[in-house]
Amino acid sequence: MRHRTLGDVRVGAIGYGAMPLSIEGRPDEARAVATVHAALDAGITLIDTADSYHAPDGAPGHNELLVARALATYGGDRDAVLVATKGGRGRTSDGGWTVDGDPRRLKRVCEESLRRLGTEAIGLYQLHKPDPRVPFADSLGALRDLLDAGTVRLAGVSNVDTAQIRLARDILGDRLVSVQNRYSPAVRDSAAELRLCAELGIAFLPWSPLGGISRSSLDGASGMAADAAHAAFHTIAAERGVSPQQVCLAWLLAASPTVIPIPGATRPQTVRDSAAAADLVLTEEELTRLGGHGV
Repeated sequence: MRHRTLGDVRVGAIGYGAMPLSIEGRPDEARAVATVHAALDAGITLIDTADSYHAPDGAPGHNELLVARALATYGGDRDAVLVATKGGRGRTSDGGWTVDGDPRRLKRVCEESLRRLGTEAIGLYQLHKPDPRVPFADSLGALRDLLDAGTVRLAGVSNVDTAQIRLARDILGDRLVSVQNRYSPAVRDSAAELRLCAELGIAFLPWSPLGGISRSSLDGASGMAADAAHAAFHTIAAERGVSPQQVCLAWLLAASPTVIPIPGATRPQTVRDSAAAADLVLTEEELTRLGGHGV
């Protein structure tokens, strides 16, 4: 697998978003662990989780604990694996999401995440979402304190705009290594943030990167028609003999050397298919057919 960097850490060009293993519709633990192991076997070395990835009626940290168990039982090399987790969000009993960027809470939940992951320090800790009730600089100050204390090694921010990225860079310096925003064929309104990350050398981690690409039978959803607006992804996939998901991820990788998509998966075969996109290089003609990134 080709590689990219988060700060001074080298990771596979395709990451893995573990959220689907813990929220509504999650698989049983055996299949969940097998999916994480398949990701690692395929060369994925960035696993993204969060303390808020759990069922609405469940306890925080389900996903972090699951990832930790999967890593502990993996028979291969774990030294190169970077686990990225997030704090600052929660879940309500009806399945909604909350946000809390209070610095004291961020420090507390980070310590709880550290215990669940069972490591000396969290490799990458990300502020999940700015809290409109808390000055963003105050939330970032908590990340700075966690970095200074050695609780986390690297920091990131998520669901942010360009001004917030610049402020985070001012406060955290080169220890700010990632921005995680939604970006996909269907949702391209973070093009300015992607462009800024490319200029600053900050990794851009698109979440929900396959939006707009109909799910294939790999995840048990066969028979869904392709969205006409994104038919070119399916046409090129057929021409290349690969899945539309691989074409989508390769399109994202072509946007900038700083892009590291983090697709989710609940089955080993799905995550293996995503990982294969790291070695799919699209031609300029194919990229033109797929539409630009605004970058």
